[in-house]
Amino acid sequence: MSSNIQQLSGQAQLSGQQISMKFVTLVSIVAAIGGLLFGFDTAVVSGAVGFMQKRFDLNEFQVGWAVSSLIVGCIVGALATGVLSDKFGRKKILIMAAILFVIGSIGSAIPDTFSGFIIARMIGGLGIGITSTLSPLYNAEIAPAKYRGRLVALNQLATVTGISLVYFVNLWISGLGDDAWDVSTAWRWMFGAGVVPGVLFLVLLFLVPESPRWLIKQGRAAESLPILLRIHGEELAKQEVLEIKESFKEEKGSFRQLFSPSLRMALIVGVALAILQQVTGINAVMYYAPEIFKEAGAGTNAALIQTILVGVINLLFTILAIWLIDKVGRKALLLVGSAAMTVCLAVIGIAFHTGHASGPLVLIFILIYVAAFAVSLGPVVWVVISEIFPNRVRGIATSISSMALWAADYVVSQAFPPMLGSAGPALTFWIFGIMSLVTVLFTWRVVPETKEKSLEEIESIWASKQA
Repeated sequence: MSSNIQQLSGQAQLSGQQISMKFVTLVSIVAAIGGLLFGFDTAVVSGAVGFMQKRFDLNEFQVGWAVSSLIVGCIVGALATGVLSDKFGRKKILIMAAILFVIGSIGSAIPDTFSGFIIARMIGGLGIGITSTLSPLYNAEIAPAKYRGRLVALNQLATVTGISLVYFVNLWISGLGDDAWDVSTAWRWMFGAGVVPGVLFLVLLFLVPESPRWLIKQGRAAESLPILLRIHGEELAKQEVLEIKESFKEEKGSFRQLFSPSLRMALIVGVALAILQQVTGINAVMYYAPEIFKEAGAGTNAALIQTILVGVINLLFTILAIWLIDKVGRKALLLVGSAAMTVCLAVIGIAFHTGHASGPLVLIFILIYVAAFAVSLGPVVWVVISEIFPNRVRGIATSISSMALWAADYVVSQAFPPMLGSAGPALTFWIFGIMSLVTVLFTWRVVPETKEKSLEEIESIWASKQA
């Protein structure tokens, strides 16, 4: 082993940390393009569904199904990711996800029946479920501990960028023809446009290495050495190989092992944070922002402009989170962000309850709420999920947490319109506020700080807690 390390280090000797970080950042950006697909595909339907409703004469239930069918595919894809990526490798399953996304984009653009469209959306959802789970996990496994937070958070930045990008793509396509053309053709081009980032992702994936931790888990440590040398340099690479191999000495990871006393708390943290990210209301705000602003008294055009402003704030504060996450830590961002979200949701509920929602108050506090989410729960939850599980069960555990997130997203997106109509906006936002307060308390009492700790050091946190 040592002779192999010496031989390879002579071939891949680094001049310094700057070179290794350039390599890791480029690789992480490629993996994070999976987040761009995630954002693009979840948001593209917002501009297309109105035209599709006329093309296929859809009722309200079918309109909802057109939006949420993707999430059903995402749930299945996320659940299957752990087993598949543990068996076949992170890189191969990401390639499979890119292919599924391209097939889904083409299939969504060409159907002559509504059922054909739903099938295609579910196929694309399988790819999105895989990339949403595996892209941050891959980045976590390849990144140095000191910069892991920001490199994993690139996935969330790519997701937000994809959402923002698709708004402009939809606007451009809808302006190419008249109303009749929009109903017959524009929505097809909106979905078909996803082929471009899908093919780009597929091609670039062939240029990135396999996860070194997965290679070592498969007994292929020699193949992992050139990758670790490019990331860490010779001395740290030696130490990393030894620590990773040590972490695999225990029983091989299994679904049953996740519920053992030593891992149960890690699973609780991962699943709970995934659910809390959704039940605090962010996607209700993002999916239905125009309707919320209309409830607050805004006209149609003003509501659309305010919705774009929400997207801009989301993007800017996600960038801020990438800068902060390795400086102030995961736990601190979660605490401050969820506390600010609690206050904002309480104020928004009060504004609707007292009849003062027609002024700028609701817009201001929704923007602060989105900013607080974008700097905390948005990127940090994906980072924590990707890093808190031991090497031997990381694939399975991450897929379970991701599946829980998608399931919660589905429930919230389906429940929000009837809640808004029956319970009213005040009570609806107060319920989200209570969930944000739960997030504050849960983070304070249960979530550990993982800043600048290697994945193997994080694994030892759970062992020490159990002891």
